[in-house]
Amino acid sequence: MGELPLNINIQEPRWDQSTFRGRARHFFTVTDPRNLLLSGAQLEASRNIVQNYRAGVVAPGLTEDQLWRAKYVYDSAFHPDTGEKVVLIGRMSAQVPMNMTITGCMLTFYKKTPTVVFWQWVNQSFNAVVNYSNRSGDAPITVGQLGTAYVSATTGAVATALGLKSLTKHLPPLVGRFVPFAAVAAANCINIPLMRQRELKVGIPVTDEAGQRLGHSVTAAKQGIFQVVISRICMAIPAMAIPPVIMDILEKKDFLKRRPWLGAPLQVGLVGFCLVFATPLCCALFPQRSSIYVSRLEPELRAQIHEQNPSIEVVYYNKGL
Repeated sequence: MGELPLNINIQEPRWDQSTFRGRARHFFTVTDPRNLLLSGAQLEASRNIVQNYRAGVVAPGLTEDQLWRAKYVYDSAFHPDTGEKVVLIGRMSAQVPMNMTITGCMLTFYKKTPTVVFWQWVNQSFNAVVNYSNRSGDAPITVGQLGTAYVSATTGAVATALGLKSLTKHLPPLVGRFVPFAAVAAANCINIPLMRQRELKVGIPVTDEAGQRLGHSVTAAKQGIFQVVISRICMAIPAMAIPPVIMDILEKKDFLKRRPWLGAPLQVGLVGFCLVFATPLCCALFPQRSSIYVSRLEPELRAQIHEQNPSIEVVYYNKGL
């Protein structure tokens, strides 16, 4: 067997990202919860394989499948722009196990105010870690900015949950089960822009098709953050809309009436089943490497790009997750 060629483009995902199918296959791999079980040594080994290959060094006996596996292990644990290792619960592979537990508990313990406040706080704490870990660009964010985003999102989620809870007291019980979803949707609209507020001030890197950095754009940041908010809300819909309907039916049956302790684990399991599919499919709604027409960029950046290369009509950026 000959040595692996150096013309495999591991800067890009293995599958065609211009199609939804290709993006879905990519994110089913990236969000695979089994990646959480990998040891630090395995992560470093994968990073070494990827970095060496990019530098033109191929390990003896390395196959193309092994190279792609290393690339996806690397992508699952390291930030694409900064190269830093992402904290365990901030990785996309932690989305399903973490969200199934938190969402399942939000949907189960939605009747009493203390539990509503507690689980909304837990959810926003987790979201803050995820949003920071998967931000776009390599610009630092201050502790003050982190704190503002965290407090604002948590306050918004709790206020929405408690406000809707009081409004639905006299409505059918099934309606009350959807209060957590409304709170999560509202919080996403607050948390993500605030956690990534620096991008809205200084912009995110935009590149040409070859990956050459051309400057920073606030317009691209706004577009990327909007896409992430939409993806996150859509991601929550199946997990927070389907289980409540099923549980409302099941809780009227004698089986669960005699075994009420089964309610919480059953709800968590239903949420987990929905998230296994919703997480990668909703991440795939928009390309990770998104594009924007130069004509839509800020006038200064547009002029700078046209001066350097008048033929460029489209630029690219990492929208974040």
